[in-house]
Amino acid sequence: MKIQEKMRKPVLEAKYLNVENTDRYRPIIRLFYLKYEKLKYWLYQEEVFEELKEDPYFADYTMEQCQQDLTALTSWGNLVTIQDTRKAATIEEFKNKKFRYQLSETAVEIERMIVRIENLFIEGSSLEPTLLERIRINLGKLEEISVKEDENIHAWWNDLNNDFIRLNQNYQDYMRELNSVKAEEMMRTREFLLFKDRLMDYLRSFVKSLQVNVAAIEQELRNVQEKTVNNILQKATAYECSIPRMDVEMDEQLIYEKINGRWESMVEWFAGRDGQESEAGKVFDTTNEIIRKITRYAARISEMSNQGSNRREEYKKVAQMFAKCRNISEAHRLAAVVFGMEKPLHLKGSMARETDSINSGVYEEKPYVVTVTPRVRTYREKAKRSGITDHSKEKEAMRRAEIQRLEKERKLLRSYIKNGRLEFADLPVIEPYVRDMFLLWLSKALEKKNHRAKIEDGQMYYIEETDAKEYCTLKCTDGEFQMPCYTMVFEEGEQEI
Repeated sequence: MKIQEKMRKPVLEAKYLNVENTDRYRPIIRLFYLKYEKLKYWLYQEEVFEELKEDPYFADYTMEQCQQDLTALTSWGNLVTIQDTRKAATIEEFKNKKFRYQLSETAVEIERMIVRIENLFIEGSSLEPTLLERIRINLGKLEEISVKEDENIHAWWNDLNNDFIRLNQNYQDYMRELNSVKAEEMMRTREFLLFKDRLMDYLRSFVKSLQVNVAAIEQELRNVQEKTVNNILQKATAYECSIPRMDVEMDEQLIYEKINGRWESMVEWFAGRDGQESEAGKVFDTTNEIIRKITRYAARISEMSNQGSNRREEYKKVAQMFAKCRNISEAHRLAAVVFGMEKPLHLKGSMARETDSINSGVYEEKPYVVTVTPRVRTYREKAKRSGITDHSKEKEAMRRAEIQRLEKERKLLRSYIKNGRLEFADLPVIEPYVRDMFLLWLSKALEKKNHRAKIEDGQMYYIEETDAKEYCTLKCTDGEFQMPCYTMVFEEGEQEI
């Protein structure tokens, strides 16, 4: 899709629908539109003001406000003005610029759309079987109409397109209503039974019209020559371009692409393309599915209505039949007929039978138990409740083991401190966790301004300052690395930093 420059610009003519004074702008545009429908195109400011003042909502409306509103609508392109100089008797009256106002073409289309939106749920949608017949008749004139004048072809093309658009839009709207939540709720009520027969007849008449006309339309579309179609489309395009229009530049290629696209859509709707199912076939299936759904809902409502009926006589009759059985085997056969034939439930599994004899009945063997769980996502098996187990002994043992481990590590670390001093240059080969602990102590002290810190057990230490920047090699079981020859001095007792 090519994005044209005009598609990127805002539509100022629609601004009056959603601004601060919309409650004044919309009545003014509606007034002009109603007058436009009555072929009265031009209105004076005084006429607009008098019409609005008839409504109680505009009781406090002033002429100055009317002038401001008309000026705003004119600046947005909703109104077109022309100065009326016929009644100007003096220079002052000419300077005051007495204007007449008229709706612009864009404003007419916008207001016409608003009127349709307001009446959308009032008018409703419908299925029109006669449209299919009219489309069939018009398509049957393809060869005949191709030799007519451009004007006749244009009229025929417009009638065909309007019927096709109405058929498609009305069907989509009507099916959307039948599949809406509101319709689903209505189909579950008993009042729907009174409405059901008329709805079924209405849908069946549409299905019948589909069966009669779609096959003939498809045959016409498949048999028509491509030369005839191109001739008709080119003549319709030529006539469309020949219509004189003010301030509108017609692009013949765009018009032809639009007309050809509509024809292609019509062919796909009735005949399909590239072996795919046509839209008409889908419409037929969808309508039949709606009919089946309505039938199911009606049957369900009838069953619910009969659930509370008294079945005492039926139960009494069944009991008498069981009482007349000569033995238990005959009673089993009767039970199978009464309770098991209509909707039998079949369960299969790896059943371990006690015997392989075909003469052994289900009543002579042990039952096979099948646990059935709900087929829902939220189902979870119930957790088995159990008492709270006392783990205090295990926790105490783990605590003691941890204390012993920490004490062992502490003794190991202290073993490297000689006379209260830890000199990195004199350390032997150490384990990685010992190295990590010493470097942690070193970084904590270096982060302080006074190079003093405290280890985990509270003992204070500081980094001894040295002038020489000598380096040493710290040897570990997992490798070696170079570092400055730092010396940590540990103080006796606990002190605050």
